[in-house]
Amino acid sequence: MEVNNPSVFDKMGASNHQNLFFCHDAAVGLQAIVAIHDTTLGPAIGGVRMLPYESISEAVDDALRLSQAITYKAALAGLNLGGGSAIIIGNHRTDKTEVLMRRFGQFIEGLNGNFIASTDIGTTQKDLEYMLAETNYVAGLPASLNGGGDTTVFAARGVFYGIKAAIKELYGDDSLAGRKVAVQGVGSVGEQLVSMLRGENARVYVSDMTEERKMKIAAKYKAEPITYSTSFELDADVYAPCALGGTVNPDTVPRMRCKIIAGSANNQLKDEELTSTLLKEHNILYTPDFVINSGALISCFSELEGHGGERTEALVKHIYNATRHVIQKSREDNITTFEAAKQLADQRIRDIKKLKR
Repeated sequence: MEVNNPSVFDKMGASNHQNLFFCHDAAVGLQAIVAIHDTTLGPAIGGVRMLPYESISEAVDDALRLSQAITYKAALAGLNLGGGSAIIIGNHRTDKTEVLMRRFGQFIEGLNGNFIASTDIGTTQKDLEYMLAETNYVAGLPASLNGGGDTTVFAARGVFYGIKAAIKELYGDDSLAGRKVAVQGVGSVGEQLVSMLRGENARVYVSDMTEERKMKIAAKYKAEPITYSTSFELDADVYAPCALGGTVNPDTVPRMRCKIIAGSANNQLKDEELTSTLLKEHNILYTPDFVINSGALISCFSELEGHGGERTEALVKHIYNATRHVIQKSREDNITTFEAAKQLADQRIRDIKKLKR
């Protein structure tokens, strides 16, 4: 697939993307893509995802989708950042080396501050350290390097506030005591979410692609283990997808028995407009992922701005009010929560553009 293939520009145009950058270095085995969606609010920031994509087209699609979500995420969180995303094509377990990550850092440096890199699937804080040797345009560094430390803590806390906000809108109070929550995926973010939910005496059901991990977390937090592939079918107050995206789709929605969908996974909806409409028709309250899973992004923003932990916590706690605002707008305008969130994000971007004319 060539860079000048018209279909690439069609995809960029459909989502109003500003830039799409490609990097190839055969000497170190690097094939990378950086997508920049919108920089009205500030420089684009995004995670670096390293996966063995089956095609360049698939990688491009993922980069475009992720970067657009970051734009909305930053806008709704009130951050002065734009949306971006980076893809490294390869197996992070076998292909990743210090040299590859440092070469990628050089690629980021060449973008002159228009993109700030953080972690995503397949990359770690150690990879950011390698990149830091070549560029300062990284965020999410460990505390030992004057960074904000573990961003997953804030990611989980943001989802926790989002769940409480949805519970408040649906039931009239935000108490989680006795509420049934199915957490699909108990990695670092999912586990911390389980801990917070159990701390408020919620009834938590856990699933994971790794059976050993599921049973370990279930035992540790006195949660109930359930089957990963059908966890969305549980008759629960909340289904919290915290693993892969796309689990909420036209095939799964009719089988869902939950009242609320609120999790940390990116791109939870497959075919967003169609699926969000189906959810509305089935009376399932969807809290858009780019509204409630912005905790890690907020942590990175605080790191870049030099904020302390108290300010970071205040920004993360704002997710509660932002979520309620989206739900209330969707009801008032009789639109999906997905559309309501997009409209609120677009409005902030339009307003800030007026300052930059």
